[in-house]
Amino acid sequence: MKEIEKTQIKLLSDRLDLIRHKMANISLTEEAEKYAEFEKEKAALETEIVHLKEVRNKKLSKEAQKLVGMPFKRIITKREQADIGKLKKAVRGLIIVHPMTALGREMGLDGMTGFSKTDF
Repeated sequence: MKEIEKTQIKLLSDRLDLIRHKMANISLTEEAEKYAEFEKEKAALETEIVHLKEVRNKKLSKEAQKLVGMPFKRIITKREQADIGKLKKAVRGLIIVHPMTALGREMGLDGMTGFSKTDF
């Protein structure tokens, strides 16, 4: 699941790593101002990363709540998994969640589960 927050977190983490490497190479006695500037930027990046992770988790939770609120849910059988396209065409609005995805792990699913507004 590619998300905007996920890519932003990745970019900020890369910048944070770069700053940490630069800070390690700077001597404190000669370039104290530059070190302080890096320290400020490092703190700002860390707070932004924490904020983005909270936003991402909140979005996952909203989606999980929406799925749990659907009237029909059940584990998809192996036979249905083999022809998942046919199942999706037969049941309009079917949402399938795999247990290894972030959403599936959050919901604590044991197997590939389908959620729908209509019985299937």
